[in-house]
Amino acid sequence: MASEIQAKRLQHFLKGRRDHLELSQDDVAERLAISTRSYGNWERGRVTQWADEKLYDLAEALEMSEYQVTRLFLYAVGRAPQPDLRARRTESQDPDVAAFLGDYTVMLDALSLPTFVIDQRWDVKMANKAYRDLFRDVRVHPTAMPSRNFLRFGLFHPDAPSIFVDHLKWQLAILAQLSSSLERHSEDNGLQAIRRDVYRHPSLLDAYLTDMPNWVLGSGADLVHHEGAVRELRHPDPHVGLQGCRLVEETPRSLKRLGFMRLTLVLIDLDERFMPASCGSHGHHAA
Repeated sequence: MASEIQAKRLQHFLKGRRDHLELSQDDVAERLAISTRSYGNWERGRVTQWADEKLYDLAEALEMSEYQVTRLFLYAVGRAPQPDLRARRTESQDPDVAAFLGDYTVMLDALSLPTFVIDQRWDVKMANKAYRDLFRDVRVHPTAMPSRNFLRFGLFHPDAPSIFVDHLKWQLAILAQLSSSLERHSEDNGLQAIRRDVYRHPSLLDAYLTDMPNWVLGSGADLVHHEGAVRELRHPDPHVGLQGCRLVEETPRSLKRLGFMRLTLVLIDLDERFMPASCGSHGHHAA
């Protein structure tokens, strides 16, 4: 009975995603390089065993976000995906991946907005010059440098409030992202370590257990997936200064296949004539 319910959920999920993209079964089958009949069996749940690679290919064909990929795995195999393991395996076996990542770093440096690439625990895998310039005056910290982990910097670095204006709102959004990431990757040691460090800080612990859940209920938002959220940021360059900041996720398929996510800090002039009344008044899925 439970397996039938799970198969029905998967069927509705795949068909709903395909309909949203306005694709036919023929279209999806072509993307997967399989027959339409075979894909029809996939969508109807007539698969006895799902391999991770097959699910990743399906997620790519249906242009799924990280959250949607997690739902796909839960419906198909009853567990979350493990993209970090997949990424390490791919990188170690394919020298072309290392070359691609090197070229991608060069491309990021050509962008004017602060842009960085993270893995599932928010470890920074690459960042462009604009990102490094944003944090150029940050003092050395043993565990919370922005070049190492974005969540740790926002939560624990003493210099974070000098960049993230109205730091408590940023922290609530970051704690929400930590909670969301742990839901998807509950066994990740790096995320668990961040949560343990949160528990060691009384104010952060109270925010994590009380303020953040209440805030999420009210705003329905986390750090990355509500791109309408505008917070404030102070750039060290006085010619830039105080800016609105919208965190936008724009990850190409090549990075998604490696378990990475690309984020851009879109800087916005704080002119009330062009900002919605809600912006800056409360925190919100991007940061």
